[in-house]
Amino acid sequence: MKLISQNKKARHDYFIEESLEAGIQLLGSEIKSIRLGKVNLNDAFVTFRNGEMFVNNMHIAIYEFSNRFNHEETRARKLLVHKKEIFKWFSKTREQGYTIIPLKIYLKDGLAKVEIGLAKGKKEFDKRESLKEKDTQMRLKKILKNR
Repeated sequence: MKLISQNKKARHDYFIEESLEAGIQLLGSEIKSIRLGKVNLNDAFVTFRNGEMFVNNMHIAIYEFSNRFNHEETRARKLLVHKKEIFKWFSKTREQGYTIIPLKIYLKDGLAKVEIGLAKGKKEFDKRESLKEKDTQMRLKKILKNR
């Protein structure tokens, strides 16, 4: 498994309740650009349309060596998930405050996979609390390392 891109801001801004691995339907120039690591997940989110899941605002840069039939950079891309999972996640997003966001994109056996997460937004004090906790963990590691 080769990690291509990770949405680090997601874990800071949201509580991740559950995660799921999904395939993604891509064009030829898109997978080539992903293999070069030119992907940005920061503003991406998942929507539902006609019983299918789509990831929106995931920026995949244009592949330079492609011809005039290149892909659109931020188009909606279909996620390949079982119908049972789609209905389960759709019902969870109907609850107040829940959304689905992509956490990371990686290559697994030559195929592009996206890890999506069911997320609930953090309040400002929750963000400060998690930063304090992270800071104390770092200090503990330094102390234990120096011993």
